[in-house]
Amino acid sequence: MAHAHHHDHDHDHDDHEHDEHGHAHGFGHHHHAPADMGRAFAVGVTLNILFVAAEAAAGLWTGSLALLADAGHNLSDVLSLLLAWGAIVLARRAPSGRRTYGLRKGTILASLANAVLLLVAVGAIVSEAAHRLREPASVEADVVMLVAGLGVVINGITAAFFMRGSHSDLNVRGAFLHMAADAAVSLAVVVGAFAMSQTGLLWIDPALSLIIAAVIVLGTWGLLRDSADLALDAAPRGIDVEKVRRWLAAQPGVTEVHDLHIWAMSTTETALTAHLVRPQNADHDAFLHAACEGLERKFNIIHATLQVETDAAHVCRLRPAEVV
Repeated sequence: MAHAHHHDHDHDHDDHEHDEHGHAHGFGHHHHAPADMGRAFAVGVTLNILFVAAEAAAGLWTGSLALLADAGHNLSDVLSLLLAWGAIVLARRAPSGRRTYGLRKGTILASLANAVLLLVAVGAIVSEAAHRLREPASVEADVVMLVAGLGVVINGITAAFFMRGSHSDLNVRGAFLHMAADAAVSLAVVVGAFAMSQTGLLWIDPALSLIIAAVIVLGTWGLLRDSADLALDAAPRGIDVEKVRRWLAAQPGVTEVHDLHIWAMSTTETALTAHLVRPQNADHDAFLHAACEGLERKFNIIHATLQVETDAAHVCRLRPAEVV
């Protein structure tokens, strides 16, 4: 924006907040992203790389296309875990040069990429299932059940690592959904292989994979929608923009609020800018500090910049609603 701001922060308070809480504020809530997510990612990536190797080897040995397809699907998950982990590391880097917000937005782009990767994996599963329904193939059910059972355990453990952070960080939620979906896929493969071994019905395997694909799409849709919204600078889902506008308008001496913008700096941090018309503004600094602390306390907006205008006769050029 090319206009002057009266910057809001009580710097002592703000620096203390940042140091103590490490910027890990909740996604529209007062949760803090767990500090040990790095360990969760390290364990998840290691376990899954080992499992992909074992699953691919077993798939080649048994001639099971289902296991090979699942290994490919799990490999895409290892990539998405690395993507989400990298984004969290980048988000912690300090602002520098032209990147005045640092690289926080990387977490949003990673969760968006994660959702897209999941949908691509679903496309691969569906096309494979369609092929299998036309040309059923027999598999060695015992080995498939054993390997897929191992997949349930590994993916279940990895998902449990991410469960705590999944409520407060969209990026971690993407990783959690990935692992939970994988555990479900592996469980369905176990059930399908058992049913095939008992009945000899070869269409069970591809039919199950189509059901799994539908479940993954349903689970991913919310992640894709929320990630796309944040990438387009929409206000995070947990924040009611009109409620924030009414709250600002109700502050002492404020006669008008305009040019209000609320957007996500990362999957866990929210920023706000607004112009407030306040003709009597003698307690300028105290008012700004109180307003910014109120925004953080009530709405979890930790980075607010407020511009106070005292002369209502001079209409601000950003006042019209259609001017951004």
